[in-house]
Amino acid sequence: MPKLIAILALLACSAFGGEKARIQVVVKNLDGKPVDRASVIIRFVKGRSVAKLGKKVTTSWETRTNQDGLAKVPEMPQGTVLIQVIAKGYQTYGQQFDVEEDDKTIEIKLNPPQPQHSVHQ
Repeated sequence: MPKLIAILALLACSAFGGEKARIQVVVKNLDGKPVDRASVIIRFVKGRSVAKLGKKVTTSWETRTNQDGLAKVPEMPQGTVLIQVIAKGYQTYGQQFDVEEDDKTIEIKLNPPQPQHSVHQ
């Protein structure tokens, strides 16, 4: 039985194409205060092949930040990811990041919304 578990773990690692990463995203405002309940969307853009052995591998994750502005994402393949953050009262954020470490914390600072312009003023 232990050999079967080891083989399954090895197959799971090979389905990700090798190296995996754990990403944490910390979302703050310009004053450095955490942004609670911000939507964090992470999409795997490129890197090692993630489709092996005929298994479907998740390449997109969506979560929300906690009270400390922290969003944790399950293990994913190392490579380039697109991170988008949407929070009420802030500008939408989007940027690509290269993830080449086992553990990576990405801090994102959200800008306040831009003022509305009108020709009727």
